[in-house]
Amino acid sequence: MSVKSIMCCCGSGLGSSLLVRMNVEKAVKELGFSGIDVQHSSLSSAVNGAADLFVIGKDLEASAGELENKIILDNILDMEELKAKLQTKLL
Repeated sequence: MSVKSIMCCCGSGLGSSLLVRMNVEKAVKELGFSGIDVQHSSLSSAVNGAADLFVIGKDLEASAGELENKIILDNILDMEELKAKLQTKLL
């Protein structure tokens, strides 16, 4: 599946999801991918079809069980973890 959109989610859709969004945008660029729309939102807005890929922190993993294509980050600040997990989903 080709990923054209990524949604970064947190509990309220304001703080940590925005931080993760900025990191995802940076990682996508560093990995050499383009044309991918990156958004941030609350987990309650994350439904299959809202994006091709969802990026979520480990603390919300249980609440994101229904999402089909997702990345669960152990540490939302770890750029190396993010890039490694994004690369496997974007190739």
